[in-house]
Amino acid sequence: MAQTLQEILSSYTRGGELYEPMPKNWVQCFACGHRCKISPDKGGICKVRFNRGGKLFVPYGYAAGIQLDPVEKKPFYHFYPGSSALSFGMLGCDYHCAYCQNWFTSQTLRDPNATAEPVIVSAEQIVQLALQQKAKIVTSTYNEPLITSEWAIEIFKLAKQNGLATSYVSNGNGTKEVLDYIQPYIDAYKVDLKSFRQKAYSHLGGTLQNVLDTIQSLYRRGIWVEVVTLVIPGFNDSSAELSDIAKFIASVSKDIPWHVTAFHHDYKMTDKDDTTVNDILRAVEIGHQEDLQFVYAGNLPGRVGQYENTLCPSCGEVLVERKGFYVLKNSIAKNACCKCGTKISGRWQ
Repeated sequence: MAQTLQEILSSYTRGGELYEPMPKNWVQCFACGHRCKISPDKGGICKVRFNRGGKLFVPYGYAAGIQLDPVEKKPFYHFYPGSSALSFGMLGCDYHCAYCQNWFTSQTLRDPNATAEPVIVSAEQIVQLALQQKAKIVTSTYNEPLITSEWAIEIFKLAKQNGLATSYVSNGNGTKEVLDYIQPYIDAYKVDLKSFRQKAYSHLGGTLQNVLDTIQSLYRRGIWVEVVTLVIPGFNDSSAELSDIAKFIASVSKDIPWHVTAFHHDYKMTDKDDTTVNDILRAVEIGHQEDLQFVYAGNLPGRVGQYENTLCPSCGEVLVERKGFYVLKNSIAKNACCKCGTKISGRWQ
């Protein structure tokens, strides 16, 4: 009889580190904000971290996708612009977003139509591939990286030894324990701030406060952070909600880049209109009204004017010119504006 995907994945595991034992062979997992208490022979909400005999076993030794991407695609705009990122992902997620663009991998164990399969690969092979492809960055993405942090950190340790930068592309549903665990080995972290209303987060399977706490903690820890909001008509696009998001980011730091990106029909969310250019431009203006220094319009290349570019907040000079995922010009010198000398926050070449 053919093995089920769950059975296959249970063999690509090792003992985890982000948990603690509980009485009667239960365990509590700390990889994400759900903090699942898992009974013997059961899995957590993510379905890929599970209790075997009173020990937590976690994903290890495979990838469901490996690809070389422009770092702008993640998106990171202040983290070595123009560089390539070797992106890898696994299977599973702690959310169940109806509009997920990576549902084929993230929802594999929830949705029978999501049939992505693992490919055996070692941490050494992933890092060697990054070096061969002249990538500057190794990125954990596609599924939720927090729930596969033990595997990511094994890769990141090797990546750092070889002079590579590292990053997460994440929903931000973190815990203090997991951020402590990844901090020594991670350089940058993209957080999806999907809404500023708990009611919306409840539909996605998450908690807003966890994400806000993660953003604040990442900034305090000195990890470079950028925030993305997919603007969805009728879900999170009111001016009041967008203003609340921008105010929160500014309260952490006005230098955190905020990307407002355009929604299109995907997966199970087909009842919402696609985001218009005017919707995105309105969100950008709201960000500027709340004093954010760097607000970017995404997913609509060539249609949003200067809002793909990095401008000096003091003199307005175009410092990094972009079209879509491509950098056409980068004139930041010594982390500062080439014209007036204003320091520009980020990680630059």
